[in-house]
Amino acid sequence: MHPRLLKTFLEVARSRNITRAAEAVHLAQSSVSDQVQSLEAELGAALFTRSKTGLDLTPAGLALKPIAEDLLRLDGEARAAVQAAAAQASGSLTIGALETIASARLAPWLPGFQARHPDITVRMKVADSGALRRLLEDGDIDVGFCFERRDVSKGAADERLARRTIAAETLVLVAAPGQGAAPSDLAALATLRFVATEPGCIYRHMLDTAFAEAGVAAPRLVAEVGSIGAIAQLVAAGAGLGLVPRLAVSGALARGDLVELPWPGQMQTAPLTMIWRRRRVQPPALGQLLAAARETLAPVSERSQLSSEPESANRSKALL
Repeated sequence: MHPRLLKTFLEVARSRNITRAAEAVHLAQSSVSDQVQSLEAELGAALFTRSKTGLDLTPAGLALKPIAEDLLRLDGEARAAVQAAAAQASGSLTIGALETIASARLAPWLPGFQARHPDITVRMKVADSGALRRLLEDGDIDVGFCFERRDVSKGAADERLARRTIAAETLVLVAAPGQGAAPSDLAALATLRFVATEPGCIYRHMLDTAFAEAGVAAPRLVAEVGSIGAIAQLVAAGAGLGLVPRLAVSGALARGDLVELPWPGQMQTAPLTMIWRRRRVQPPALGQLLAAARETLAPVSERSQLSSEPESANRSKALL
């Protein structure tokens, strides 16, 4: 069973649709169908059946799915082991990131990394937090950069994934110029109008958590939008207040499109985290990127703070 066929099979199983699977693996629909049929002919069993809601796995397909995932993982580890044995820090890497992190942090940083490692080709995919996790699990990206939910450290972490926080991004309360001073306590602030992303998004989680930790109900939202950029524009137009990472609105603050108001409580931060799959043998190119991100992606003022992390965080360095 060729890894290419297994990857296509898993994408069809995930999307339950030939068209969406073809888009995900960058093939024509006919090629996806041909690959599935080739795999079925090789195994001597049908893997999918059609239903009103899409393609469903047959009992044979359900049996193959976890084995296909293991085989693709082993294929990657075999390639990594050969590269490590040959001391080859070359090859290609695919980075996944939230749009804000990709534009504000990775875009200025990646050219320097590529200049220092010309034998490593780096591609980037921009997606939301949920999509980044799926891309990591499916092996479509090598490392993801996102803002981590703080409740991950309380038992919700996936042990198949390794993670390391490399920066603590400050959250800022922003408003349109001339809107006036913010209330001096969170209860009063919660009575004002806010703009936020949809439920389930990491930015919405940051807003809800900031009030919940103080025992205050979340504020009323006048709009739920899909991006930090849209939040910034709505806030600048006077629709309401926003609580967002500073790096997402630094340009708007510098231009005077937005103003920062004092947060009436403990300063809020968002942990910028890189996440990758645990492997018995790590590809040398990925090791180079993880080490470089750990040492150079965080601002200088944050590196000294991160160097004094507790022992539990230091142990994660052994994964690099």
